[in-house]
Amino acid sequence: MSAILQARNLRKVFRGGDQNLIEVLTGVDLEVYRGEMVAIVGASGAGKSTLLHLLGALDRPTGGEIVLNGMSYDRLSEAEADATRNREIGFVFQFHHLLREFTALENVMMPLRIAAVPTAEARSRAEEALAQVGLAGRMSHRPGQLSGGEQQRCAVARALVHDPKVLLADEPSGNLDFTNRARLHDLLTGLARSFETALVVATHNRHLAELADRVLLLENGRLHPATAAQAMS
Repeated sequence: MSAILQARNLRKVFRGGDQNLIEVLTGVDLEVYRGEMVAIVGASGAGKSTLLHLLGALDRPTGGEIVLNGMSYDRLSEAEADATRNREIGFVFQFHHLLREFTALENVMMPLRIAAVPTAEARSRAEEALAQVGLAGRMSHRPGQLSGGEQQRCAVARALVHDPKVLLADEPSGNLDFTNRARLHDLLTGLARSFETALVVATHNRHLAELADRVLLLENGRLHPATAAQAMS
């Protein structure tokens, strides 16, 4: 079985405020398979968010290659990269980034409407996604009327509504209390597996890392096999 997402010798260099070059990623290799969950752990500033941004085509690497479902990002124009993000990749971040003026249902419909899915179909799929995350009775509520846990569950529904091949989660529970954190972990991992979506999650949370099929430590710009104990609680 071939990997759905591959990174080969990935490098990322930034220019600091003093104009010196800072190499955050020095040669990352990664393969993720459909239905697999991979947890990326490491110290703050190690480059976990940078890596997820590259994997999600939100930024371009300095060197190396990323391949999603046999398609190299190198061959994508900006418009094609935008379309790939909307069609093939789901994102969940520490902060939900829901649009305040729209209801939960409208927020979850948004990726489908951008992809020109007919309104009736987009609504039906969004309603199903919200029901799957336990928000069937909260669809007409705006983000300000939802609890923190409900907002993040809404963000999960939005990330999965278009059935992406890859779901990228960057500290998805970092802004939640213990109870909502545990609930979100189980929900996120359960849904990703039921959708057979490849899930890559950057986390400091040991419980979330323990749910992964593999744990990788990002250290000195490279990925190394690790254990959940190396995820900071």
